[in-house]
Amino acid sequence: MRILMINYEYPPVGGGTANANYYFIKELAKYPEVIVDLVTVKPKPGILIEDFSSNIHLHKIGIRKKDLHHWTGPEMLEWCLRAYFYMKSLLKKNSYDICHCWNGWPPGFFGYLYRKKAPYVVALRGNDVPGYEKRFRFLEKVILKDLSRTIWKHASVITANSEELANLAQNTLRCKIAVIPNGIDTDEFYPKKYQEIRMPLTLISTNRLGQRKGHIYLIQALRKVAGYRLILVGQGSEMETLKRESRGLDVEFRGYVEHADLNRELHRADIYISTSLVEGMSNATLEAMAAGLPIISTNVGGIGRMIDGNGVVIQKIADADAIAEALDDYLKNPLLIPQHGKRSRRLAEEMSWKSVVERYRREAYKAGSERLFSPA
Repeated sequence: MRILMINYEYPPVGGGTANANYYFIKELAKYPEVIVDLVTVKPKPGILIEDFSSNIHLHKIGIRKKDLHHWTGPEMLEWCLRAYFYMKSLLKKNSYDICHCWNGWPPGFFGYLYRKKAPYVVALRGNDVPGYEKRFRFLEKVILKDLSRTIWKHASVITANSEELANLAQNTLRCKIAVIPNGIDTDEFYPKKYQEIRMPLTLISTNRLGQRKGHIYLIQALRKVAGYRLILVGQGSEMETLKRESRGLDVEFRGYVEHADLNRELHRADIYISTSLVEGMSNATLEAMAAGLPIISTNVGGIGRMIDGNGVVIQKIADADAIAEALDDYLKNPLLIPQHGKRSRRLAEEMSWKSVVERYRREAYKAGSERLFSPA
């Protein structure tokens, strides 16, 4: 089977979807009967072709990227134009059984354009679903909602990384959507060893510092509850605002951290916290679970299925009082921290990338070809 993959994010460009793509092809590399051409991005001009493995090839289309974790309109347009012509030449050279589009747009649009060359899978990830991202409301009304309907109607298979995201997608088009959650590498992310619990307790967040991650409400909550310090890993448009609002609090801004060093950063903390206003399936939360941390999180995306005896659910989004109430639970009973951390690890061990790839094999790729493949 030969697969064409399209993703406008790939490490170091992007966030959760970029990392998910990396781990997905890392697992897919174990299937020697599969050949993958991944058309993606690099943050400097030029085209670079790399062999990820003997059967997986990366085609990196370079643009001048100012911020690795945020796309501007002109940057997106430049990448799309370059990707369009590059894929056109690639499809002349090779015949593909399936096209795997990471995101409904712009990758899904390319799948639609080249649908006569290969059937395509649209993998919905979050902000590619109308209604998910507030800042896209105008574009959705003008073009993106209609465009999404067209792309999805012609797709062989549509997947979503959480039940909640699949339900949101139904508001755009009533269609069959296979829910296939993200996975986690439990070798790269290993559990911390809890010693004596000391005050103040340390919280960590490894989400991008953007408005929809709700960090501002976390900062407000820390002014209401004493006994915590906070580590913020990541960059984003809200960094300067958060720095200003956190003056006088014990907040450490770590900025960008290489993914290979993330487990070590997680082990510096006692508890992982996510105050997102909206999510698909949170890679960052899965990583924290595999690292053996208890989880405090808003009940968005697939998080309701990730907290099961291993953390505390924040009952309201965008609400500092609700966050403060959740934080208070561990202050009252800090002995819950190691118990919940061990439970997080056990839950993470049940969510492997192997199972994700197997589900794509059965529920997505088979739509493009009846030829199955098996691991070496």
